[in-house]
Amino acid sequence: MKQGETIIHHESHLDEETLFVVSQTFKALSDPTRIRILNLLCAEEHSVNDIAEALNLGQSAVSHQLRFLKNLRLVKFRREGTTIYYSKDDDHVMNLLTQAIEHAAHN
Repeated sequence: MKQGETIIHHESHLDEETLFVVSQTFKALSDPTRIRILNLLCAEEHSVNDIAEALNLGQSAVSHQLRFLKNLRLVKFRREGTTIYYSKDDDHVMNLLTQAIEHAAHN
């Protein structure tokens, strides 16, 4: 195997858990607001207020989307006083997102 080569599993049967996780990952990446949030978090962590301001969204909309992404373990959070900061939690999915964005930019 050469450096940088990826192993792809060509199994004829995918278990239900794998199917669920893959479909939920693509569901997360199918929403423009979640893509914008994840793209912002690729670079560095942000508070809910910072995300809302940067993306010109309401705080409740951002919180709702972050909850969805947190449940999929795509983002994680830490609390500092009364402020909650979110950051990326899955480099594989972030790489997938980055590649999709780069692909779209080249078309």
